[in-house]
Amino acid sequence: MNAKAIIDMFMRLFLRKIMSRGIDAVINLFARRGSNKAKGEPLSEEEQARARKARDVAEKARESARLARRIGRF
Repeated sequence: MNAKAIIDMFMRLFLRKIMSRGIDAVINLFARRGSNKAKGEPLSEEEQARARKARDVAEKARESARLARRIGRF
């Protein structure tokens, strides 16, 4: 195995990890968007339900992203 192939292998490994973290960070950012945490106000019951639903959707999006990455490896 030559040096270029080894370098390419490590670059793919690191890029995959960086992309994974970036995708998860963006999903978390959009899941938290619109909450009243920054204002210090308590969430109403409707807002709590909406936040719960957003967390569920975010988890499904993370799982879909993981599945897509797993499929992309083959």
